[in-house]
Amino acid sequence: MNAEYLRDAAMTAAIFGFFAMGWFGWAQEAPPRGWKPYLIAGSVVGGLTSAGGLATALTHWDSGTALGDDGGRTFGIIVGIEFGAAAVGAVALALTGRAQWIPVWIAFVVGVHLFPVAGVFDYPVIGVVGALVTLASLVAVPLARTQGFQPSAVTGAPTGAVLASGAVYSLFTAVLAY
Repeated sequence: MNAEYLRDAAMTAAIFGFFAMGWFGWAQEAPPRGWKPYLIAGSVVGGLTSAGGLATALTHWDSGTALGDDGGRTFGIIVGIEFGAAAVGAVALALTGRAQWIPVWIAFVVGVHLFPVAGVFDYPVIGVVGALVTLASLVAVPLARTQGFQPSAVTGAPTGAVLASGAVYSLFTAVLAY
């Protein structure tokens, strides 16, 4: 389950932690009563983990990475497709009066894009995070509809939690690697 390269695990911690903060923040748009302290705590964990991951990556930048010539190009294509799909879906939802579902769409795209990213880095944890984020997006729709929660809350909280968990795991993997 560990990354082949220390730098890749550390950067995964930095990136997942950063985006965990964003998802916990998005969940604060209109969370159910009592959620806010947990969402703030999740943001703090994400931020600290992101900073730790970035510091670890920068101090071990020359330790190697899976992003060689082909890996970097493939990664760029995957991220480009992700951004394009996320943008097209978000615009379509906004134009059709369904803007409240944009977080669900974005989480779905993020989750799905992590499957090929896991292959590029040969780091299965990224695939596990992708599966859980995808699942969170799929569960968010019926949960929001049946429980009356805002889609941003029932998408942002679990997506943030999954990303923060992946970040913490990746930071420990990187730190314990040296």
